[in-house]
Amino acid sequence: MALPMKRHPEPVLPRLSRWLVSLLGVGLAVSPASAVGAEETSAEPKAEETPVLSPEEFFEGGSQPYKNWIELAAGGWFPSGNTSQFQQGQRTGNDAFGGVEDFHYQRDLGKDTRSKMDGRAIFDNEDYRLSFDVNKADLGYVKFDFEQYRTWYNGDGGYYAPTDVWYPLGDDALGLDRGELKFETGLTLENVPQVVFRYTHRYREGDKSSTKWGIDSPDPIDPNGVRRSLRPSFYNIDERVDIFELDATHRIKATQLGVGGRYEMGDLDNTLNATNYTASVAQGTTDREGSSYDLLSVHAFSETWIQKNVFFSSGFLFSDLDSDYSGSRSSAATPTLNYTGLNGGARQQEYTLNLNLLARPWTHFSIVPSVRVQKEDWNADSGVPAAPIGQSDGDALDVSEELELRYTGVTNWVFYGRGEWTQGDGELNEAGGIGLTPVIQRETEDSRNFQKYVAGITWYPVRRVSLDTQYYYKLHDYDYDHTFDSTPNASGNRYPAYLVMQGFETHDANVRLTLRPHTRVTLVTRYDFQYNTIQSEPDPVSGLGETETSQTTGHIFAQNVSWTPWSRLFLQVGFNYVLNETVTPASDYTQAILDAQNNYWTLNFSSGFALTDKTDLHAGYFFYQADNYEDNSTAGVPYGVGATEHGITAGVTHRLRENIRLNLRYGFAQYRDETYGGNLDYDSHLVYGSVQYRF
Repeated sequence: MALPMKRHPEPVLPRLSRWLVSLLGVGLAVSPASAVGAEETSAEPKAEETPVLSPEEFFEGGSQPYKNWIELAAGGWFPSGNTSQFQQGQRTGNDAFGGVEDFHYQRDLGKDTRSKMDGRAIFDNEDYRLSFDVNKADLGYVKFDFEQYRTWYNGDGGYYAPTDVWYPLGDDALGLDRGELKFETGLTLENVPQVVFRYTHRYREGDKSSTKWGIDSPDPIDPNGVRRSLRPSFYNIDERVDIFELDATHRIKATQLGVGGRYEMGDLDNTLNATNYTASVAQGTTDREGSSYDLLSVHAFSETWIQKNVFFSSGFLFSDLDSDYSGSRSSAATPTLNYTGLNGGARQQEYTLNLNLLARPWTHFSIVPSVRVQKEDWNADSGVPAAPIGQSDGDALDVSEELELRYTGVTNWVFYGRGEWTQGDGELNEAGGIGLTPVIQRETEDSRNFQKYVAGITWYPVRRVSLDTQYYYKLHDYDYDHTFDSTPNASGNRYPAYLVMQGFETHDANVRLTLRPHTRVTLVTRYDFQYNTIQSEPDPVSGLGETETSQTTGHIFAQNVSWTPWSRLFLQVGFNYVLNETVTPASDYTQAILDAQNNYWTLNFSSGFALTDKTDLHAGYFFYQADNYEDNSTAGVPYGVGATEHGITAGVTHRLRENIRLNLRYGFAQYRDETYGGNLDYDSHLVYGSVQYRF
């Protein structure tokens, strides 16, 4: 839902204050007309005219162009109920917050040289941003950017409805900090190649939830004697990535040329922490997943207007990825499954070529053919100090063609169509196993055929009406030929050499109608229908034939209305209704697997009112409801969602002076969840204020 404190909040009041500014006053004094024969008197001087403000100047508070500003803010949430779910849902911490909401400063350093700085620092919400750049026209620029923000995750475990047992992780949500530090400099001299160098450092650090739950001995046992895995688990994330990029572009007559390189190195050290059990004693389980990699890529491109109606572009990319990984597992509960010293490596090389042509043989007709060729080679191995575990290698070659047509020769009509085709072949060789005789070996050849067709029409029957319609069809076919498999498909181990064919088919049709029955009213209506199927065929030795393993049907209806009844007031309402169902044959045989339902509807409302020339009011409301929960907990895990969410915002903006603005906001959020037996419910209130000073 969209409550006030987003990571990048929208303006407190949309710029609908562009209503007509009333004339502040124009005075004109003229001397009375002279009587016939009377002595002529000179006219009195005109009164000085009061300047008329533009709507933009009026909104900002005056004619003085304040280019710089700082906005200080403070506020806090007051939640009750499940604070972890509240933090995840509202994307905020559980404490008071405050700091610099927005800062902007720019100045001229000299002729054709400008500097600019922007920033943001909201403490206790871990929301920081700082950017600085200096630009000199026709010479170059230097930029520096830093950003860090936090994402909150509810780490609670599962809920077992038959005995009303719930497994929370803690009072506060898990927090994962994401950050990026970037430095960029560029040379923009005329008539010489333009060069850009960029360095980027990215990181992720903290904890996030996992859907892979652990087992503790008190966990419930269902009527079938199966102990449920409902104990919460979480990931501890520690990742670092450094990227160096160098690009150069140059124009030679009608041709733009470019070449560049990129070097990326990463270090990832993550753990999955869960709860396992032995007898009646709970034990923690830690799976450590470490990896490091080096990625080198080079690219080049060209763009040329061969004739005034013919444009050609091309691009080439080569990349080389070299990675090493390590791992271990530690659990006192299941020591026979522990391991240490797992290590391995992988190497992947990729070659990509793109060729594109744009031609306009006639005034209203354009054609765009393109070709893409991509080749990949890779190999990987893993093992422990005592013995190798697995090895694999493979390659793939894909050739894609695309053709796009567009015609605008009929007044108020636009016709377009596009076709995409891909043919691919590859092979995969696998070998490995721990103490198995014989070692598992598989050799698989595969072929891929992708097709997609798009057709659309845009119609403008009258000035205030437009109609857009589009249909596309997509088909992906995969054929597998398992030339060798040491594990018979008649045994219990049928993966991965079990399937010999899979097909994914999609039909999608959508229509959008835009109406402007009045200059102050806009209506946008959209309907989207999508139908997907998956066909699968197992190895003939299984005794099974081709079958439809999945069928998904989706309907999306959306309606938006914008109304400005008068210059000081605007109203906007949006409604979305989604029906989505996935059916699989497995649901006909077991209650543990239900047909997936993803049906929900949303309603949102926003409004703004200019109460006086200095005071604006604004309000908003959001509602969400999903009713897909079906309690099959005695047989399986109920994945359907039953939830209701409300959000209310209200605020006032007052321009104390032409360069000082005050904001005050109130928000309310409510969440009700049936899937977890109400254990994720919460209510929360927000109070937030800020003051902006422009200079």
